[in-house]
Amino acid sequence: MTTTMFSIIKRLFKSKPKINESYVTATTSFHFVAELPQMHTQFQETFRMFPDFVSRELVVKKVTYGVFYLSNLVDSDLLIEEILNRLLEIEDVPSPEKLVNLIPIGQRLLDDNWYPLQQRILQGWTYIHISGYPYGILANTAKRRERALTKPENESQILGPQIAFTENMETNVALIHQYLPNPDLCEIALIKGENTTQTNIRIVYLSNRADLEMVTHIYNSIEALQLEAILDATILAQWLEDNPSSFFPQMITTERVDRAIFPLLEGKVVITVSGSPHVIICPNTFFDFFKSIEDYYFRWATGLFFRNLRIVGIAISLFATATYVAALTYHYEIIPQALLVPLAQSRARVPFPPIVEALIMEMIIQLLSEAGARLPSKVGQTMGIVGGIVIGQAAVQAGFTSNILIIIVALSALSSFTTPVFGMANAIRIIRFPIILSAGIMGGLGIAVSVALLILHLLRQSSLGQPYFYPPYTIEDKNKRDGLIRVPYQLIPKRSVFANTGENTLKGNKDIDE
Repeated sequence: MTTTMFSIIKRLFKSKPKINESYVTATTSFHFVAELPQMHTQFQETFRMFPDFVSRELVVKKVTYGVFYLSNLVDSDLLIEEILNRLLEIEDVPSPEKLVNLIPIGQRLLDDNWYPLQQRILQGWTYIHISGYPYGILANTAKRRERALTKPENESQILGPQIAFTENMETNVALIHQYLPNPDLCEIALIKGENTTQTNIRIVYLSNRADLEMVTHIYNSIEALQLEAILDATILAQWLEDNPSSFFPQMITTERVDRAIFPLLEGKVVITVSGSPHVIICPNTFFDFFKSIEDYYFRWATGLFFRNLRIVGIAISLFATATYVAALTYHYEIIPQALLVPLAQSRARVPFPPIVEALIMEMIIQLLSEAGARLPSKVGQTMGIVGGIVIGQAAVQAGFTSNILIIIVALSALSSFTTPVFGMANAIRIIRFPIILSAGIMGGLGIAVSVALLILHLLRQSSLGQPYFYPPYTIEDKNKRDGLIRVPYQLIPKRSVFANTGENTLKGNKDIDE
């Protein structure tokens, strides 16, 4: 009995499902013809797997029109008012050229390439074919489905505009133009992806401030990509990075409109991607990731304090736990005498060496943080707070760790999230582990070696061909920029280091290939 059941299951796994060959779409056999019945047959054959595909025939003044569209993607009111009603009002026999003028939303299709037509219909366009002509027109009847403009959810702040980008690229570009009504604001449109998965991309810049070579480099980098599809701006940013193997992000993605406007004024470039609620700001330096747009809304002294507080927080996040491990393993002499007794009492029941103890607590903190981010917001906040308290208290009572290490690890985790850019915060969370290992192996020398290697790594990085670890200040006036110190507005330079110097300005009507 067992052998028989096993043989049956084995045959089921080896057998291949039978596929009806009639369901396989052969788009290569599509041909534009003048006869409407043949066009109707080809459309039905191509879109037979789409239940919402509609193929209609209208006879007006002895002229037969074919209307083809996907009902779930088109705006029914626009289709009826601007196409069907217009066709019923036509008196004479029109040609596709004349019909374009009668339907103001139309776009004439003249070539015999099937893929653009299929792509447009899948995006909500309507194809109108006049019997007797081997081509027709395409009309944009797509129904716009997008969420309303809301407050930023992941980059909240007190001051400044409370509006975020959406998944609609046209809306995002319109927001940029609304907040920056400058005639020098230019766009370069690109389409990437295969014929059936094309994604619209816009490169936005100020022609009187952006550097010609920098914009050309960005355009060529995007144009050279051979991608099947681009689903989000964060994916495109990874493809454009000069050093994708580095933990440090080289581009900033933001959902805030004002955070995209300030870099444009500095001479940087903003890239928008259709379907993504984020835009890409490039190029960037290492210190740009520690500047918050809210620093400019506060008074300069307040902005200076918070900006440097974040820098101190990053230093605590990187080196606090490593210093604890190095001090308890190799350098007892650096511990203040008043802390020796409480520290010894706290570690009396801990069976692990300092490096193992630190790694266990760091891993627990990271697990709590990741679990809180993946759970629903209300449950995640409760789990993060309660879980941290319960696990920390239980770990101390069980003798797995000391009270002082819990304080240090919690402070390090809290300090890592003071970075305004979430991608940089994740990089700091990861880099903390090799620094702790170096401290446990070589003590203070290991920390020094880690810092040296970290600086060398940053010096080797670049952002779209521009230096990544550019110094915050230089002597030359043209390269002065707002760095780690938030100065009053009267002293802030108007251009960043990436802006043009007045010699190579990219005009809006200039061919980017030149």
